[in-house]
Amino acid sequence: MPKTKRVNHHRLNEKETKRGGMEKNKKQFVTFEILEEKYGLPMCQIKEIIRPKRITHVPNTDEYVLGVINLRGQIVPVINLKSRLNLKEGRQTDRGEARIIIAEINDVLTGINVEEVKEVVWLDENTIDPPPKVAGGVKQEYLTGVAQNEDELLVMVDLKALLFGEQNTGDTPEKLEE
Repeated sequence: MPKTKRVNHHRLNEKETKRGGMEKNKKQFVTFEILEEKYGLPMCQIKEIIRPKRITHVPNTDEYVLGVINLRGQIVPVINLKSRLNLKEGRQTDRGEARIIIAEINDVLTGINVEEVKEVVWLDENTIDPPPKVAGGVKQEYLTGVAQNEDELLVMVDLKALLFGEQNTGDTPEKLEE
C-alpha cells in the first residue's frame, strides 16, 4: 500500500509565533513544481498527498483527465495539471518525486498529478498579488494570484476554475476556506 502524507488541518487562519502570540493574515499553502515552475494551493483544500498509484483510464474524458484511482474504496478522478493548464512539454524533471495531491473542492475529491511537492509554506495574504493576465503561460482565470516566497515567485492555482469552470471571482485564499 503506498505511503500517504496526512495533512494536519488545525485551523489555518493564523500562525503561532515562537513568543506564543498569533500573527494574523497568515495562510498555509502546499507548494509544488511543474516544469521547474513553482505553484501553490491553499492547504485548506488539500486532504492528503500520495505517491502515484495505478490509474485506470476512463474513455471519452477530457485529455487532461488521466483516469481514476481507488483511494481506500473511494473512486477518485486524477487530472494531469500540466495538461489542464495547457503548459507546453518542457524539460521533464523525473526524479521519482511525482505525487498526487488529493484535494476537496465543492465536496468532490480530485487527484492532481504533479511532478514534485516541495513544501508547506506560510504566506501573509497581503503579499499575494492579483494574477497577471498571463503567468508562465497559464490563463488568468485559473489563478488566484502570485506570491513572493523568499527568492521565488509562486503561482497560486484556482482549483475551482480548473475543475469546475467557475470563473475566478477574485476569491482570496481565506474566502476559499468557506
